[in-house]
Amino acid sequence: MSWRILVRHGPRVEKLRAEDLEAALDLVEREGRALAAGPGRRTVSMRQREFTPQQQVAGRVELSGPGVRAGVDVRGNGDTEAWTGRVRRRVVEQEGRESPYAALRRVLTG
Repeated sequence: MSWRILVRHGPRVEKLRAEDLEAALDLVEREGRALAAGPGRRTVSMRQREFTPQQQVAGRVELSGPGVRAGVDVRGNGDTEAWTGRVRRRVVEQEGRESPYAALRRVLTG
């Protein structure tokens, strides 16, 4: 069973593969942390609306495999948010002090 990981950062798209779910989740965390450590975004003004760095998705790490579509969004201020779903993305709620990566791992591995 092969898992596909897409890393999106601006116009750049990198495709990675993993043999099992654990290895795929490790790649998602590694790539997400690398994106979050990168340079932040500035506030963008568009006519009558402003988008703060927190409102912008600066990068995305997508995971897809058998019956699973999930990932992590990296905001312009470096915050991360895990999600599941294909068309309608649902934010994965963190429990206690767990990271978004741990919350995603908990939801996907049961």
